[in-house]
Amino acid sequence: MAEKKFEKAMERLEEIVRSLEQGDLPLEESLRVFEEGMKLVTFCSGKLEEAEKKVSLLVRESGKYKEIPFEMDEEGDTE
Repeated sequence: MAEKKFEKAMERLEEIVRSLEQGDLPLEESLRVFEEGMKLVTFCSGKLEEAEKKVSLLVRESGKYKEIPFEMDEEGDTE
């Protein structure tokens, strides 16, 4: 999937949900937009997980907050 901004992906996902909820699309088109929506969900979930990890790495050191970059091992776990 091409690099997309989170906000644009969420907007498109909302459009897809609205169109599927209306039920006016033919079956083939519904399947196509559903598949697109699932790809967007995966993309957005990944971006949210990245943000959550960055926030969780903020630690308090000597009265100041310091961001520590996280590193992932080959299995996707933080070290």
